[in-house]
Amino acid sequence: MPERKTIERARQAARQGKRPTTQAGEFVREEMEHIREGKHGARSTKQAIAIGLSKARRAGVKLGAPPKSAGEKTRQSAASASRRAHSRRKPSPTRSRAIIGALRREGRQAASHQALARQTRRVARRRGQASLRAAAQKAVATKGPKGRKAAARKAAATRSAA
Repeated sequence: MPERKTIERARQAARQGKRPTTQAGEFVREEMEHIREGKHGARSTKQAIAIGLSKARRAGVKLGAPPKSAGEKTRQSAASASRRAHSRRKPSPTRSRAIIGALRREGRQAASHQALARQTRRVARRRGQASLRAAAQKAVATKGPKGRKAAARKAAATRSAA
């Protein structure tokens, strides 16, 4: 169950018109915090991120479907989590205990800063020019004039430093 603060931050992002991925980022951040605090572990950084995204879907964040490259089981799991956002059924206590027990036996390295940086770079390398451009255009849509000005200043500073 996500913490109340996390849900509130995600709702605030939604009110500000931020993208669903930004809202979901709050749940992923919470998951990383839980792993670092030692509440449980994860086998890999990918798994830790997936747990956070699943929590976001269950909380009602309207995330898109996983990519075509994802396995059938992943797509089914995401669809199920999205459906859960609208259902009133309580989660099974037995199943919840089993999941927590399994995650407690996993390592804590998945949420380390190095592991996250490695995962980020790996994903970034796979993205093409068109994908990066589309992401930038999406960001512009929710930044506002002040945000755009700050981003332009940062980009100029980066260019002069390189």
